[in-house]
Amino acid sequence: MKKLKCLLSCTIIITLFFSPIICNAASMNKKTSELAEKIHSEAVLIMESETGKVVYEKNGYQIKYPASTTKIMTAILAIENCDLDDLATASEFAINSIPYDYSVANIRVGEQLSIRDLLNVLMIHSANEAAYIIAEHVGGTNEKFAEMMNAKAEEIGCTSTHFVNPNGIQDDNHYSSAYDLALITRYAMQNDTFREIVKTTSYTLPSTNAYPEADRTFTNTNHLIMPSTAQNPNKYYYPYAIGVKTGYTSAAQNCLVSAAEKDGTEYICVVLGSIYGYIDGVATSYRYTDSISLFDFAFENFLLKDLTIENEFIESVEIENGTKPLEVAANSTISALVDSDNFNTNYQPQIELNDNLEAPIKKGDIVGIVTYNVDGDNYSSELIALEDVNPPLIDQITLQLKDYSTYYKIAEILLALGLSTLIITITIALIRRRKMKSCSILSKEEIIKPESQEKEVSKEEIIPDTEKPNEDVLEEDKKIEEKPNNDVYIDSTKFTNSSVIADNIEEFDEIELDETDIDLDDDLAGELSSDILKEKPSKNKNS
Repeated sequence: MKKLKCLLSCTIIITLFFSPIICNAASMNKKTSELAEKIHSEAVLIMESETGKVVYEKNGYQIKYPASTTKIMTAILAIENCDLDDLATASEFAINSIPYDYSVANIRVGEQLSIRDLLNVLMIHSANEAAYIIAEHVGGTNEKFAEMMNAKAEEIGCTSTHFVNPNGIQDDNHYSSAYDLALITRYAMQNDTFREIVKTTSYTLPSTNAYPEADRTFTNTNHLIMPSTAQNPNKYYYPYAIGVKTGYTSAAQNCLVSAAEKDGTEYICVVLGSIYGYIDGVATSYRYTDSISLFDFAFENFLLKDLTIENEFIESVEIENGTKPLEVAANSTISALVDSDNFNTNYQPQIELNDNLEAPIKKGDIVGIVTYNVDGDNYSSELIALEDVNPPLIDQITLQLKDYSTYYKIAEILLALGLSTLIITITIALIRRRKMKSCSILSKEEIIKPESQEKEVSKEEIIPDTEKPNEDVLEEDKKIEEKPNNDVYIDSTKFTNSSVIADNIEEFDEIELDETDIDLDDDLAGELSSDILKEKPSKNKNS
């Protein structure tokens, strides 16, 4: 029973959670099906300008002939590469290469017109010779300009586009898709000059060097922007339309790239391969009715929602070595196109911080990326720090020192030199001290050892350890001792210094020598001086 209750509760919760989503999806599918029934053109696509989100498409990525919608690319290249007041001269090729059934502005060979004049008749009246004049002025030749067109298309992001001329005159190798044309138009509409030209309803060429009259006035071929009047009723007028360009060839059929803005939201609509038909028995151009149906569908069912505002707090994140969490925000407002039923949905940000992010971080530093996922589409912006985050105090001091990078390096070098010098000085001092100590020990040994040896030698000479005095010698010594006043002579050659002599004398108890022990040769006596033969004073035994 408890398991059954639990299962029932879970079922109810899931149903309550998913039922709005299921209902919204079902509602949107129904609306999309109703729109599909209204579309008659071969390929259509509608894109929101700010986000680039496609809200509906039918064969939108198929390759089609673009006809004169090609001139959108020609116009943007002229605006980006020329001064609008530059004068361009119409060549014979530009004037005489237009097929008889293509629209022209009656420009003459050798006529000079400003780039501004040429752009207006190019986009308002779809003048084909104006496209050639611009191409030769900007690129030098028609072929070089076509290369510029293809390079720009690739730069914008087109993958199904190839141009061979600047005006869309039929060529099997000249093609695009509804999606690529929407990308090109989205790019072009970011230019104020382009926006101003494509919403202009009529334009008059001035008099020139080859055409003295100012009577060449042309009205816009895009009926969506042409207000209806009593004199010129227009059932295709769409009050929110702001451009852009029509096109037609027998191979491409009717084409229209248009833009409309309402309540701050702008859409770009592309219709290719359209024909005339009948609605309620009335002849109708489907390129206009399809475009209006697409605009109405988009404006009624989708809204722009700001997921986050520029520099507005998103959340706090922990970073390594920071004294506090880092508060982050997007550096630009992120908006998403959501269906009106899901407008109040709270979409959660996905934060991705830079690798190895750590303090110090300054306010305004880019620290990562924030992404929102809405209906499978990602909307991203760079993530910035809203405030400073510093490391601990010791790290701050170190970093501040490192700010003076040159001085810091010099200090490092000086410190290294100082330490090296100190180590070398201490090492030399220790070596010298050890050498002095060794020398001191050697000096003592040199001084003490020889004296001791001489002392021992002297003793042996005076009293050999192996000989014992016989009785005659002792008797003779006794006689000598009994003579108190006799002189004593010592051979100084047997002693190295006076201290040794004194030690020997004391040890042998003042041995007195008899005159008979010394050979008093007259010659020798004469040679010995008083320094060599010393008179030993008489010593009284009783003293």
